[in-house]
Amino acid sequence: MTKSSGLGTFGGVYTPSILTILGVIMYLRFGWVVGNVGLLGTLAIVTLATSITFLTALSVSAIATDRVVRVGGAYYMISRSLGLETGGAVGIPLYFAQALSVALYTLGFAESITQTFPDLNQVYIALITTIGVAILAITSANIAIRAQYFIMAAIALSLISFLLGKPIEPTQIELWTNKGEPFWAVFAVFFPAVTGIMAGVNMSGDLREPTKAIPIGTLAAVGTGYVIYMGLPVILALRADASTLREYPLIMEQMALWGPAILFGVWGATLSSAIGSILGAPRVLQALARDGVLPQWMGFLGQGSGPTDEPKIGTAVTLVVAIAAVCIGDLNLIAPVLTMFFLTTYLVLNISAAIEGFLDSPSFRPTFRIHWLFSLLGAVGCLIVMFLINPTATTVAAIIVLAIYLWLQQRELITTWGDVRRGLWMNLLRVGLLQVGHSEDTKNWRPHILVLSGIPRKRWPLVELADALTHNRGLVTIASILPPGSRDMGQQTDLELTLRDYIEKRGVQALVRIITADNPFAGAEQLVETYGLGAIVPNTILLGDSEEPSRREQYCQMIQAIYHAKRSLIIFRENPERGFGKRQRLDLWWGGMQANGSLMLLLGYLLRSQLDWRNAEIYLKLVVGDPSAAQAAQINLTQMIEDLRIRAIPKVLVSDGRSFEEILHESSAQADLVFLGIAKPRDNFDFKAYYETLQQRVAGLPTTLLVLAAPDFPFAEVLTEGW
Repeated sequence: MTKSSGLGTFGGVYTPSILTILGVIMYLRFGWVVGNVGLLGTLAIVTLATSITFLTALSVSAIATDRVVRVGGAYYMISRSLGLETGGAVGIPLYFAQALSVALYTLGFAESITQTFPDLNQVYIALITTIGVAILAITSANIAIRAQYFIMAAIALSLISFLLGKPIEPTQIELWTNKGEPFWAVFAVFFPAVTGIMAGVNMSGDLREPTKAIPIGTLAAVGTGYVIYMGLPVILALRADASTLREYPLIMEQMALWGPAILFGVWGATLSSAIGSILGAPRVLQALARDGVLPQWMGFLGQGSGPTDEPKIGTAVTLVVAIAAVCIGDLNLIAPVLTMFFLTTYLVLNISAAIEGFLDSPSFRPTFRIHWLFSLLGAVGCLIVMFLINPTATTVAAIIVLAIYLWLQQRELITTWGDVRRGLWMNLLRVGLLQVGHSEDTKNWRPHILVLSGIPRKRWPLVELADALTHNRGLVTIASILPPGSRDMGQQTDLELTLRDYIEKRGVQALVRIITADNPFAGAEQLVETYGLGAIVPNTILLGDSEEPSRREQYCQMIQAIYHAKRSLIIFRENPERGFGKRQRLDLWWGGMQANGSLMLLLGYLLRSQLDWRNAEIYLKLVVGDPSAAQAAQINLTQMIEDLRIRAIPKVLVSDGRSFEEILHESSAQADLVFLGIAKPRDNFDFKAYYETLQQRVAGLPTTLLVLAAPDFPFAEVLTEGW
């Protein structure tokens, strides 16, 4: 663990924050704001804008007092709360926004210099200034902070000089005016003046006690800025009329006791903002590299130098970015997008604090506690302001952030910390479980499949079939039953994690459950009886066929137990030579809408909605005894398919003296998957003998599904819902 440089609240948080807040907008645009909306309008704008910043500062304070905020500031907070993907999606644009802001501020500084000294070259002045502030940052964060004390003195001198100044013309205060720009247009111009609180948060890794320094320093800076911003409009309105205030950007220089002091303030404001950005950007870059958000070959950017772990390599890279931007010269096109990135950071910080507060997780215990509604209000305010300032830039920034998020999600980054997303899903799960009724209804039926697969890699087609049948509509649980004593509870949990990783890497989303039992059949009955949470229990059991004659008695008893537990059953009988074939043809042997027939048709429909089976045709096959019944059966099947709105091809076969087994093998020889119903187990029925006969009947067929619908559930109504 690296040693902190020991910056305190005043030097590490308050100073960079207040200097960024009291920036060039105060000097060059405040008079224009008063001239456009009047004194009361200006006070309303200042109060509304500062309120949003204040709410964000409250959110930042809550997060900062819950955990130690290390290098990376806002990025660190977001990534530890909403996850690495969200943190990276905000952190990468935030880095570039801060790096390019260095160029924006040094160009602004150079422009004000050349206006006073016209013979100087603006680009050269900007380059020299950029290199100068970078050298300050590379040398030491402490030296850069001490340099900001001199800048603070210059700004204080300018404000005192302005306060002691005089009116430039007789005037009457205009409390409200509609002669200038619209209120919200003026608000959009002023709002960036209050968005400087991240300058202190970015120094989190260099603070002696960040959990104390960040809340105190940030809130103090917001409060100081608000007091100054509420006082300046009154003085401006007393010393010049609205038209003069609108016309002259540097009107404060004319009003000041000593005009050059205002210039020193402007120069100090631009330089302090540039220093704040050159200090903050490399630390965000360092944190991004250390967390593995950046590509692996950029890992060297995470290195720190010296006992204080200063990001000198990151500062050098940031200097190159800033110099390139200075050479381009005109950043007006991207400046609005940069503002959106800062506001996006505020927005996501508020969302983080709101979610943490709403979930009230035991792990979230900030010493500075606020109600989550304040954070939510801050997030809404940020979003509204973003669209008020520049809807186009907001959209562009949102697209960039989303693209980075999807890129990071695709990389499947692994973190060593938890984030709030699990807590959010747990809360939603809790609400959902308590709202779901205890009995299934036909409108909302979904297949929740328990797959008795054993070790998945040995019987992968079972898993593949379950995934295709659910296709993001239901749940799949892959279950294995181990002999007693083969694993203890801890080893079972580890094995479940291993199997889940294996399944996820093969593109299947499923739960995994491992238990021990005296034999697999007792274990299966145990799972069916006990597995689930509340009303969410598997309604469909998928298992392989019994291939061992000596265990068939137990196998058939298990089937009967599953049926009596009111679960549907799918027995998968694979043809190992053909597998799922070309996935082009499903043969469904129809016995009517009741029970098995309806469930088989539903399964065929669900299977075809999966990408690999999307081109499959469902052949609905019905056997009749004589040709006279074939035409009516064909008409009935066609009408039923049309009413059910399921694409299928009716096919009526005449037995013509042939056995069903003979017709089955002849008609389905070229199918890729065959669906057959199973007779219901009932009293005084030798189910074992029946099942052995069924196995002989389907021997040699393509891969076959033997389907037994759960008793007492009206699958026909699932199909006919809406008739």
